[in-house]
Parts: sequence; structure tokens; C-alpha cells
Amino acid sequence: MNHRLILFLWTLALSLITSLAQAVTCIIYMPPASNPDSAYTDNGDGTVTHTPTGLIWKRCAEGQTWRSRGTCTGSASNHTWAQALTLASTSSFAGKSDWRLPDYKELSSLVEECRIDPAINDTIFPNTPGADFWSSSPYAYNSHNAWSVHFSSGGASGSRNGNYAVRLVRGGQSSGGFVSTGKT
Repeated sequence: MNHRLILFLWTLALSLITSLAQAVTCIIYMPPASNPDSAYTDNGDGTVTHTPTGLIWKRCAEGQTWRSRGTCTGSASNHTWAQALTLASTSSFAGKSDWRLPDYKELSSLVEECRIDPAINDTIFPNTPGADFWSSSPYAYNSHNAWSVHFSSGGASGSRNGNYAVRLVRGGQSSGGFVSTGKT
């Protein structure tokens, strides 16, 4: 066998082992949801308040429409990072004008560790696509980039070259200049 094939097979094996380890942890220990339904108050207008933090989240991604029957319809729209910032600052959803793009810490707090595709509480945030969502936080390793959270796996990365989905937040206290290395 050539060295590239061996390297590829080892990389694949390690990747599978890591994924399997996380799955086994979730199955064996069955940790409680990190964002249970009880942590949110339904405001009746397509938003929920996260009781522990006071943050008010839009239940639907931008481009989707909230239906009073408790679901989001349509498809999430994708935007550049600059468009996402503008979209947030001009939104007047539910009669409020203080919507903003969440910072990395806020957005990643929505991730459900033992869920995938989507890695989010889909009762509170129905029909969330397993997609990348923008945060307002600059990426520590390259300030020209910004953090995004992948709601397919719960992972994160830094880039500004893509067109990603947007979920807006208001209230609470943004950590604004929060810059993360991705380590917690």
C-alpha cells in the first residue's frame, strides 16, 4: 500500500472513532438537554425568551415565516456576513427594532451536544436547517473572518467567504468583543 492510502485510512479511522465516542457518550450517559423546553418562555409572537439569560430569540431563521401553529415555514435565506449585520440592524420583527446578530458565545449556547442535523432544540426552534449560521464575533486567528456555528453538527468555524443562514437575537447583554479560539 502506498503511504497516502495508509494516511487516508488512519485519518478516516480516527474520525470514525471520535464520532463513535461522542455517540456512545450520548447514548450511555444520556445527558439532559442543555436547552430544555422549560428554559424558554414562548412570547406568542414568534420569539422565545431564554429565561436564564434574558435573551430573546427569533424562533425562525431569516427567510422563514413563523406560523401560529408553532412552526417555521419556508426556507432559511443565506447572506454574506455584511448582509447579515445589515439585516439584523434593520429588522423590526414583532414590532421591535433592537435585533442583532448574536455573538459566538450566544449562538453556540443554542447547540444541543447530543443532537445532530439539527443540533438544536427543534421544539423551540422548529425547522432549523442543519446549516451554518453567522455570529457577530470576529475569528481570533484572523480578524477579517467571523465565527459561524454549524447546526448540522454543532461545530464552528471562522470564515467570511460564505453565504450562511441568520438567526436574530435581542435583549440580554451581548459580549460584543468576545473573541474565541474555539476552546471552552
